[in-house]
Amino acid sequence: MGDSVPEARLKRTEAGLVVESEGWFVLNSRHVSWIRSEERGQDTDFEGGQEWAQLGFRIHVLMPGQRNGMYHGESGQEDFLVVSGGCVLVIEGHERHLKAWDFVHCPPWTQHVFVGAGEGPCVIVMAGSRVGGFEVIYPVNQAAARHDASVLEETSNPEEAYARFGKEERSAYREGWLPSLGAQAEPGEEE
Repeated sequence: MGDSVPEARLKRTEAGLVVESEGWFVLNSRHVSWIRSEERGQDTDFEGGQEWAQLGFRIHVLMPGQRNGMYHGESGQEDFLVVSGGCVLVIEGHERHLKAWDFVHCPPWTQHVFVGAGEGPCVIVMAGSRVGGFEVIYPVNQAAARHDASVLEETSNPEEAYARFGKEERSAYREGWLPSLGAQAEPGEEE
């Protein structure tokens, strides 16, 4: 079958652990580096210094009014699982209110965006295919615009779509972003 797959190297930074090489790894979401912005909430960066070619995977945390991005459709399949809290999903121009354990399947080019709703954080597990490359369209949409989650002019350029929003920054995990699971072992400790 071939050589064994090596364990990836992890680097400790002020913003959490960052994966520095290809290979397998085990990493608690509370220890990984996060990407955050005032408008778009915060999400995990499990990839670190690499770009996965087959599947993107993130945990996104939205506070009420924050959106995970701009209303868009992608060339690859995407799937989402709300694991806590609530949000509004704008999908194909319709609004759906989601709660914990609601699952959303988006075949390629399904237009969508998530907006945090309710009293506290909404945690969504997000996975998307990257096979065949990344193509995206950000259309103007009235339902998404009601949540400030629509572009003002259609584009396929992510930089143009997000130009009116603040910069994202790397951050270490902050208590309260994820539901409490009790005491968590530090990386390398037995659980």
